[in-house]
Amino acid sequence: MTTRGKSRAVRLLEKAAGGPLTVHGLLAAIREGEGWSQTEMAERLGISRANLCDIEKGRKSVAPARAAEFARTLGYSEKQFVRLSLQEIVDGAGLRLHVDVTAA
Repeated sequence: MTTRGKSRAVRLLEKAAGGPLTVHGLLAAIREGEGWSQTEMAERLGISRANLCDIEKGRKSVAPARAAEFARTLGYSEKQFVRLSLQEIVDGAGLRLHVDVTAA
């Protein structure tokens, strides 16, 4: 069953993160939750440690296609990763819109 608004899990993650859920925040939370170093996580994702560090700190964005690839690699929802990637693009453009993603 789904309801309108944010799920309980998302609200809990946002509370723990201290703000809205983002791709970079989600990747950092997954890495820390798994107990992986940045080097280990970067190797799993097929990127450099420096690139992962830049993503986690919000200095680099993650394109939707790359977000989907990360989700598949890590065993998480592609829909959620892509939605967060697109939301960051919309937010960065200064648009006050909410992104929702549905499977085609």
